[in-house]
Amino acid sequence: MTGFPTRRQMLSGTAGGVLASFAGIPKAGAASAAATYTAPNPRVRIDLNAGWRFVRADVAGAEAPGFDDSGWAPVNTPHTWNAVDGADGGNNYYRGVGWYRRHYTVPSELAGKRLYLQFAGVNQVADVWVNGTYLGQHRGGYSRFRFGVTAVLIPGGDNVIAVRVTNARDTNIAPVSADYTFEGGIYRNVSLWATDNLHVRMEDYAGPGIYLRQSDVTAASATVTVTTKLWNDGSTMRSVVVRSVIADKSGTVVAETSSTAQAVAAATGAEIRQTVRIDNPRLWNGLADPYLHNASVEIHDVTAGADRIADVVTERLGLRSVAVDAGTGFHLNGSHLGLHGVNLHQERAVKGWAVTDADHTQDFDLIRELGANAIRMAHYQHDQKDYELADERGLIVWAEIPLVNSVTDATAFTAGTQNQLRELIRQNYNHPSIVFWGIGNELTDYNGTATNRLLASLAGIIESEDPDRLSTYAVRGEDPDNAQAGLHTRTTGFNKYYGWYYGSKDGDLGAWADNLHTNSPSRRIAMSEYGVGANTAQHALNPPKPAPGGSWHPEEYQALFHEAAWKQLDARPYIWGSFVWAMFDFASDGRNEGGRPGINDKGLVTRDRQIRKDAFYWYKANWASTPTLHITSRRWTQRTDALTELKVYSNADKVTATLNGASLGTRSSSDRIFRWADITLKPGRNTAAVTATINGSTYTDSVDWTLG
Repeated sequence: MTGFPTRRQMLSGTAGGVLASFAGIPKAGAASAAATYTAPNPRVRIDLNAGWRFVRADVAGAEAPGFDDSGWAPVNTPHTWNAVDGADGGNNYYRGVGWYRRHYTVPSELAGKRLYLQFAGVNQVADVWVNGTYLGQHRGGYSRFRFGVTAVLIPGGDNVIAVRVTNARDTNIAPVSADYTFEGGIYRNVSLWATDNLHVRMEDYAGPGIYLRQSDVTAASATVTVTTKLWNDGSTMRSVVVRSVIADKSGTVVAETSSTAQAVAAATGAEIRQTVRIDNPRLWNGLADPYLHNASVEIHDVTAGADRIADVVTERLGLRSVAVDAGTGFHLNGSHLGLHGVNLHQERAVKGWAVTDADHTQDFDLIRELGANAIRMAHYQHDQKDYELADERGLIVWAEIPLVNSVTDATAFTAGTQNQLRELIRQNYNHPSIVFWGIGNELTDYNGTATNRLLASLAGIIESEDPDRLSTYAVRGEDPDNAQAGLHTRTTGFNKYYGWYYGSKDGDLGAWADNLHTNSPSRRIAMSEYGVGANTAQHALNPPKPAPGGSWHPEEYQALFHEAAWKQLDARPYIWGSFVWAMFDFASDGRNEGGRPGINDKGLVTRDRQIRKDAFYWYKANWASTPTLHITSRRWTQRTDALTELKVYSNADKVTATLNGASLGTRSSSDRIFRWADITLKPGRNTAAVTATINGSTYTDSVDWTLG
């Protein structure tokens, strides 16, 4: 298709939409091989992140358009008021009310359009007004939400948007508690959307309004059922045709179909279901080939013989099949794929939760450098950018809702938690990276009636909303292995901290897994969390297990722990996935340990993303295909004992080492660890250097240590 409008044309419209520029609408079936397609875009999205004013207080009358906010602080969203006090320890960070206000002049060209105000995330209760009119309240801090504002926003005039936000503790909203800081604010993007009166529905749990269900996916063919929820906000009945087009990355059409004309009355909607078959599809195949198609749905207004494209929604489509076997683990497109990954939080130094798209991208760059092929997005719905990056990079995702620690036996809590799950699924249904829907994490009252009643209802929602994906749940390590999830979900994750909070790092994890698998061979089990703390400024040679709540968390113990843990996990293919806790250090204001108050220091990378800890390179040497050669304990620059060791992580076959220019010899290794024990440092500066040949190229690394 050609001849689509400029942005100015989209704003003004042609009879309220885009004129179709093709001869007729194909009724069904596959398109010709030569057909190409570029989706029109009659919608308008306007960024509203700049120009807000903020006060961290509850202020009477702040919703009124004429309220004087000149004394408030100027801010841009994303914004949080807990970026600093949320990580200073003491668990006394501000949990209360903050107000945001901004003036905005809506382009006059949007007159006659349907307008929607969208918030990508506000923690955790938001009340919204426009020009003094109350739009409503959204409860839950992690999902996207929208309000229709057509009746209250004035195109061409000054408009005032006011938002009252609170992150105060509320026992009727999940999570009631968790091991991280609950940062308050409008901490994700804000935008205004404009559509035609005839449009794909915007208020279906703030989802995309089109849902791409794939089935019978093989290298030979794939079936896609496209469900479109449309709405007529006009004042008259419209005759509507829905056209669905699936194109590959180059724009070549691989399948398309069109519905018959259907009458849609004013102020009502319709749900159109169409099925297409794609022959010889290129599959979305994880890291190896994360190939994405584009699926576009056009809403055609064909009333009185016209043909006008009123709305178009385009979603990316990754064609893949997934399965988990109790004995052989995870399978992607019929082939075994051992999932090894990390847990990800949305927080970072200085910014707290108010992270940008560039920050999300940097996180995924580090995760890919590590060689991970899976992410558990703990413990809540993440920003859309994270799921998009996972789609693009080929990472398998475990997505979950913020049901953590405890359940409130109340109707409001139950309804709100169920709503958060529906928001998670509807908003993210089309992401090929998402394979697992998580219904909770470490609920302590595992035998409680209210707890299990809620979990059962959540598992039922997954089965009704999306039976093609797998439900899962993360069991607390101290609980019995048959707690909760064994009753409700198709798969189970276990948060086991052998070698940290209890037990030994050497063998306990493997022995536990073997015992569970032997006694319950049909259970499909994963390691949803495992890890230990590490302060990159604290060091010791082969240290014993530190006190988890103590001030001493040497970096070397974390490395020793992960060496032992990964060897045990890698040897057990029935464990369908394992997820290190965590990828990055993060704010948890109730903690005071490892010499760093307010921080959970179990990350493989520091909270500011500046230091990759030694354990990071251990996994990189095992997981990544890129050459890795890393001398450990490199930050332990000042030494008091002359006798030490040189240890290297590498995916080379052999590594050669020198100390102060003198040869230490060449080592081979079967486990990616190269070690020169009992080397002696001289007083003053010492330089250790290593060399290795990997894939035909030579790599070097060196460190300086000072004795005395």
